[in-house]
Amino acid sequence: MNTTATTHYPAAKETQQIEHRTLSILVDNEPGVLARVIGLFSGRGYNIDSLTVSETEHEQHLSRITIATQGTPMVIEQIKNQLERLVPVHRVVDLTAGMTAIEREIALVKVRGKDNNRVEALRLADAFRARVIDATTESFVFEITGKSDKIDQFVVLMAPLGLVEVSRSGIVAIGRGPEGM
Repeated sequence: MNTTATTHYPAAKETQQIEHRTLSILVDNEPGVLARVIGLFSGRGYNIDSLTVSETEHEQHLSRITIATQGTPMVIEQIKNQLERLVPVHRVVDLTAGMTAIEREIALVKVRGKDNNRVEALRLADAFRARVIDATTESFVFEITGKSDKIDQFVVLMAPLGLVEVSRSGIVAIGRGPEGM
């Protein structure tokens, strides 16, 4: 009896991991620029997880847009290429690709509570280095700065203590070292 053993290998799937990326975009500070950048994302179905924008070089009328997004490496590359083609864009830098960047976010967290919940909220705020910026006999407003996951953890811990609302700035980021964008 002649039997041939056949080994079946599963078909190779080309799966690419979804990556979280922070893009810094230097643009002319003029009306409609932000709308064009956002339009690029919405028109192609890309999600924006965080968005901050501010004028950074007043004399040159330049603004910096920081966008946190996610996608496969191919999608991220496509986003960067399309952003670079927009007319008011001077430079696009992926701060999370191959370089060490500093990312921070600020949040204001309002918590309502009495008795033990107040004490626990203050204890947690101290542990997270959050500052009390407003206090009444029934509530606190905390200011917390740090990485987004730190703020997420703080908010989750405040929820059972009487979390009322949260206002977040969005991510700001800058590359380490002496070189600029």
